[in-house]
Amino acid sequence: MNWLFAFLYRIFGWGILGRVPKDLKKGIWVVCPHWNSSDFFIGVGARASIGVKMGFLGKSSLFKWYSAWFFRALGGYPVYREKSNNLVDAVAETFNQNEFIHIAIAPEGTRSNTSKLKTGFYFMALKAQVPLVLVGFDYTRKLVVFGEPIYLTGDYVKDMKPFYDFYLTIQSPKKEWLQLYEQTGVIPFPKEQKAER
Repeated sequence: MNWLFAFLYRIFGWGILGRVPKDLKKGIWVVCPHWNSSDFFIGVGARASIGVKMGFLGKSSLFKWYSAWFFRALGGYPVYREKSNNLVDAVAETFNQNEFIHIAIAPEGTRSNTSKLKTGFYFMALKAQVPLVLVGFDYTRKLVVFGEPIYLTGDYVKDMKPFYDFYLTIQSPKKEWLQLYEQTGVIPFPKEQKAER
């Protein structure tokens, strides 16, 4: 099925820009911006084109009795937001149990405009001790752009500065969280770190 997605990706005029870190054994691949339902198919096409085996976290409503087989076959893991389970710990444990594992996450968590990122992806990577791989959907140029992996230190603002700076270079409509950074240069602390300060 990968060849078909790679073929359709090229047919619809999309390409790849930047160094793809194929040498990594593990990583959380963060994808922004997420504006359209078609982003899923762009992502699957890019994944097929670069040849990296990668899973993804998707909202549980995608995994209906009639569609779960399809999303699981594509590497999907359902996220049950209504449950009080600790997703960060569960994902970190999944990384610890596998020698080779890559998971893609859309940290905006929604196709709607949003003023803040969900920060679970950061704490998943920090706890699992895996890098963040930056992936930008550049709608203007029809490119999926790859940035250099970020190895986390636990200092959220320091770690996230190259993240925010990278997404400023992506030629797509910017959501409010990125517009605020562009205007102020301020990276807001997540709730988890506010509690520690």
